[in-house]
Amino acid sequence: MYFASDNSGPVHPQVMAKLAEANQGYQMAYGADTMMNEVRDRIRSIFEAPGAAVYLVATGTAANSLALATLSNPWETIFCSPVAHIHEDECNAPEFFTGAKLTLVPGGDKMAPDALRGSILGEETRGVHGPQRGPVSITQVTERGSVYSLEELQALCGVAKEYGLPVHLDGARFSNALVALNCSPADMTWKAGVDAVSFGGTKNGLMGVEAVVFFDESKAWEFELRRKRGAHLFSKHRYLSAQMAAYLEDDLWLKLARQANANCARLADGLRAKGAEFLHEPQANMIFAAFSRAKHKQLHEAGAIYHLWGAELEGGDDDESLACRLVCDWSIGTAEIDQFLSLL
Repeated sequence: MYFASDNSGPVHPQVMAKLAEANQGYQMAYGADTMMNEVRDRIRSIFEAPGAAVYLVATGTAANSLALATLSNPWETIFCSPVAHIHEDECNAPEFFTGAKLTLVPGGDKMAPDALRGSILGEETRGVHGPQRGPVSITQVTERGSVYSLEELQALCGVAKEYGLPVHLDGARFSNALVALNCSPADMTWKAGVDAVSFGGTKNGLMGVEAVVFFDESKAWEFELRRKRGAHLFSKHRYLSAQMAAYLEDDLWLKLARQANANCARLADGLRAKGAEFLHEPQANMIFAAFSRAKHKQLHEAGAIYHLWGAELEGGDDDESLACRLVCDWSIGTAEIDQFLSLL
């Protein structure tokens, strides 16, 4: 009953097999391996972007930070949600790599176009003395498990384009959002107005690799330099390539995301039937729900692993409702989900 994070699940066996295959013999280093050529072509095909620049890094923080650094200047500010991963969970890495600051767009989980416009208009008001307007960064799936619709993405990108600002999409859970919307990768990115995307794999069955895709290939060389300077260019790059190759082969990335989302839907339906309150409507593979402290204690004592959200398990009234976060990955079994619900 492990619902702490989709980061915590196992690597899919097909990925391990591809790594073993890649481990045979010799390959050129630093991304010149033959498998990377296949990955690059496949990602370009998936995104319907034959001229896209495609790169691999080992972590989501590196993907986001290096992509944003390539899209911004040190004297600019990056616009994002107050709960964006780049703000709350990356230890100022985006600021470190970009030299820019972050401007938090007022609101909740999702940015709204009017709020974004207001934040953009609030900058470049002090001439040389203040920060200049920089990229807009959107998280899809959001940190609260919500999914922007295509119309919402288009509206936010539209606001950014009014002011000539590039748009970055943090897609750590890109696949989960895609299958939730039942759309194409192109629809959710460049057709909506996105300039660069962090295409995640680690949260969806990979050992540790993320792709960075620029739809403007003029950004390619700068990203390569920043990746090397930032110590994120792998020497034995073939082991990143192998993971991504397995991920894309026979649409494994979509199959795993569908399974994770289906697991989440099963859990959400069971929670709803048992009277749990939802802080956000589950749309992908993450749930924020609340139920009594007594039930949380019972679940933890039975071995369930998940995070309480802004609350402590011990102390307080057993009848008090406490919020929690539950994340489903591809590998969690229905028996474990049903056991959790039975205990609840």
